[in-house]
Amino acid sequence: MPDISVTSVTFEFPANPGSFFNDLRGAGHRPGLPDKSPATRYFMSFHYFAGAACRALTARKDGPSLYDVCDPLMSATAGGDPHLAKFYKTALGNPALRMLLRRAGLPELRDEARLARLREALVRARDDAEPDWAAVGAPVAELVDTIALDHPKPPPAAFVGAMPALVQIDGAIRDCAQHLLGSYRKNGFLPTYAAFNLIGDPDFRGRELIMALTGLNARGYKNSSLLFNLARIFIARSPARAVVNPPWSGIAEPMWEPVQIRHRSAYYDAFFIEALLGYVESGLASPADKAAAERAIADMVDFCVNISREEVEGADGARFNVITALAPAPHPRFSRYFAQIKQDLGFGVYVPDCDTTACSISAATQAGCTDPIIDQPLLDFYAGYQVWAGVNEPRVTVPLNDNIDYEGGVATWIDNLRGERPYGNDLDPTLNLDILEVSFRNLARWKILETPARLATVHRIIGFQKRLAASGAFANPRSHIYYLPELYCAYFGRCYQAFLALPLAAQAAIDPDGDFDFIRHRVLSYVKGELMAAEMNVFDAALALIALGHLGADPRAFAPALNVIVNATGEGGRRGPFRAYEWNKMKTPTRILVGGPEVTSAFVLMGLAVAKRAMARG
Repeated sequence: MPDISVTSVTFEFPANPGSFFNDLRGAGHRPGLPDKSPATRYFMSFHYFAGAACRALTARKDGPSLYDVCDPLMSATAGGDPHLAKFYKTALGNPALRMLLRRAGLPELRDEARLARLREALVRARDDAEPDWAAVGAPVAELVDTIALDHPKPPPAAFVGAMPALVQIDGAIRDCAQHLLGSYRKNGFLPTYAAFNLIGDPDFRGRELIMALTGLNARGYKNSSLLFNLARIFIARSPARAVVNPPWSGIAEPMWEPVQIRHRSAYYDAFFIEALLGYVESGLASPADKAAAERAIADMVDFCVNISREEVEGADGARFNVITALAPAPHPRFSRYFAQIKQDLGFGVYVPDCDTTACSISAATQAGCTDPIIDQPLLDFYAGYQVWAGVNEPRVTVPLNDNIDYEGGVATWIDNLRGERPYGNDLDPTLNLDILEVSFRNLARWKILETPARLATVHRIIGFQKRLAASGAFANPRSHIYYLPELYCAYFGRCYQAFLALPLAAQAAIDPDGDFDFIRHRVLSYVKGELMAAEMNVFDAALALIALGHLGADPRAFAPALNVIVNATGEGGRRGPFRAYEWNKMKTPTRILVGGPEVTSAFVLMGLAVAKRAMARG
């Protein structure tokens, strides 16, 4: 990865526009329209960004800017908490962002009393030993509520019933597999990337900012949430918005290269393991590729269950081995430069999480791992993080998705042995699908049917999921902390397949009321009636195939998604068959996307392999 400046961390604008624009299909391009030549796509993209930047740089300034507000308070000699000023200088005070936002002013801040109130809040965040974060956040929250942001709403797409040729599907599978194996040979691991989008998340309003400031634990994380949200007001209400947040096709957001921080996590390795297992099982791998895939799988399993292992305490004081979100240095593969940036931005401490643990143990189980960590009855540990209505709901300190009923759900973050909890805690529906999936794969090993408390934990998670399906909340982006509803659907497909692999008697004991079939019908209806009825990008299409294939849809319904993937092959240019898209995200301290070209290849490979198996079954 070439050396890039701090601006590449905080400001989503390409440092190499020639490569970037050649890879992009033009801002606002929609799949299904006649493709344009590379030169035309270059012109469309360059025209869009050049025009957007020009409008931002020449706009009439209407009120104090971000820098008019903050510069007097964030100088090196201002005193107080040094991290706040350091974060401001690192993330928001860089020259490129200053130039873009120099004419972005807020007219209401011409009111001296309101400007003084905002500055006083920032001074309190800087100087108070224990700030009243609700009071600090109040004037910023009022301004955040003036932002108008919406989730993507792709236009309807005509149904395409003609299937691509099987040779094209096989070719795309091989292309994705070669990309993954080639990247592994080159890097010694499969990289994933993080990118900041300063526009923030549409679901993160003033109310949610106060939730974050009062529910997060680490002061650096509170500082970054406060300042990022102050900056997003000036961005979203100025022409700079069009530069920072260009339009795209489909639901999953593209990750505009090269604004990406490369790193490695056991969570990512777990899904790369599944993708390569799918390739081996597809019958398309040559003997040499099969051997290379198996070596990569073994290495990634070791990274998941050994290098990323961490010991923690359960609710009853018993010790468990779980999987940490980021292994100790140097294993995450950050450069020294980005490792320092991570520290400066307030991400100094990472703790284990329930999702990384579930997915890593699941992948290791599928790969035939026999490490004793697999034998732990993790449901005993997860039960300590399961929410009981009216009993331990305060465990969820950052309830950004409090539109859903948490009863029976398992919270995300795990306290380490030092008791650190930098992110507070939240609760994500998709994470809970992963807990069910790993439990089904280890049903006999963990003696779940023979242990009433473990079976009860499973029943309560299923009840949590059924309420999401019955209310339709699973399809609402606000219901999710880290994922898209479309990803929830794909992950439910994975979970459902693991459920169907169980003996019928076990299925009956786990789901006596047929809740899984109820959820299946709701998810299929959403995927076919909403996701696939609109224009999709490659990542959307891969998720649709994973859901449809695992949930037993008629293979004729696969055609639109298959055609999107086949027609887009090559869009990734020199970086891979496909572009990088949003896989998961964080809503705090701002919208941080995680994905990468390798991630897209992994999900496309999985989607095509699942679809091909379903088509073979007829």
